[in-house]
Amino acid sequence: MARLWDKGLPLDDRILRFTAGEDHVLDERLVAYDVRATIAHARMLEKQGLLGAADCTAICAGLEALASAHAAGEWAIELADEDAHSALERRLTERIGEAGGRVHLGRSRNDQVLVALRLYLRDAIDDLAAGTAAVVAALDRMAAEQGTIALPGYTHMQPAMPSSVALWAKGFAAELADDRDGLLRAHTRAQQNPLGSAAGYGVPNLPLDREATRVALGFDRTQEPVTAVQLSRGKAEASLVFEIALVLGDLGRLASDLLLFYTSEFAYVALPAEMTTGSSIMPQKRNPDVFELVRGAQATATGALQEILGLTAKLTSGYHRDLQRLKAPLFRTIDLAGDVLAIMAHALPNVRFRPENITLGPELYAAEQANELVIKEGLPFREAYRRIAARLKDKGDR
Repeated sequence: MARLWDKGLPLDDRILRFTAGEDHVLDERLVAYDVRATIAHARMLEKQGLLGAADCTAICAGLEALASAHAAGEWAIELADEDAHSALERRLTERIGEAGGRVHLGRSRNDQVLVALRLYLRDAIDDLAAGTAAVVAALDRMAAEQGTIALPGYTHMQPAMPSSVALWAKGFAAELADDRDGLLRAHTRAQQNPLGSAAGYGVPNLPLDREATRVALGFDRTQEPVTAVQLSRGKAEASLVFEIALVLGDLGRLASDLLLFYTSEFAYVALPAEMTTGSSIMPQKRNPDVFELVRGAQATATGALQEILGLTAKLTSGYHRDLQRLKAPLFRTIDLAGDVLAIMAHALPNVRFRPENITLGPELYAAEQANELVIKEGLPFREAYRRIAARLKDKGDR
């Protein structure tokens, strides 16, 4: 198969496999977005007198048919295509003839991949924000249904002050709501239109209308100057993965609490059998594997963030093939976060606190008792603090 950039020279198969890497697999999720961006580009070319009306109509209809066929599983990107963009242009030309070869005027695969990726990121961010909101809603329901159950609050892993299921659940809900806002702020860098920057230096001699494609694709602004576009590679990706790491960090701490509460020593919560797994050797065991996997998920996101930042570190300006490797850690993290959010929204309604197993010792009320002495006797807080400490020590000695 001749590649779109071929100039009559063969490409070594091993070089193809190495340079294409995973792109032909990873780009499956970008096909619909590339179609959308290419249609906007074609219509802009027609408006600017750079593409005939008949060719534009054929291109748009052909691309829509290819998108539908891809969504139906009728074709997939091949290794020889290298990526979604080449796969679509090849199939478009096969479908509509010479007109398909006109669609790349005024573009490079460099701005083409960026526009598809940013359109995808906008949807991915919205999906993750909705998934986070679902976990917040599950925690709010837990607080409403079981909130009056008392819990000991801990500092330094030691009993500290009285708490409750409501305080516990609402604390996590508040932080996850904050994480949701952080995810939505990641839209900022994904809302810049890169089309028209081509390989990073614009398109000579062509009167492209970058504002027209910005409006058609719903971007907030056009990225200027064109040299900034390739310099921005990895920033939208890193911004989103950082915010995902914060989401997964809060979910990991929530899972850690539940794992502690589920131990036989605590037994603060019960989980239905269908939410736990068994042991291959110990007949008595039921394991809360779901929460253990949630607890470990942030490691993937932090690793991906380091990978993304490391890929772009110290690159000179302009495009470099290294940037192709940004997709794998980005997509891996987005997929993992979506799975973790979905399973937590599913699992939390099944967590039941067991008040019969929860005891609040007298030491938990020490701060309250010290404050009471201040209010009733007018003591300085430090004096009240010492009296309560001595009183608790005497009781302990006995």
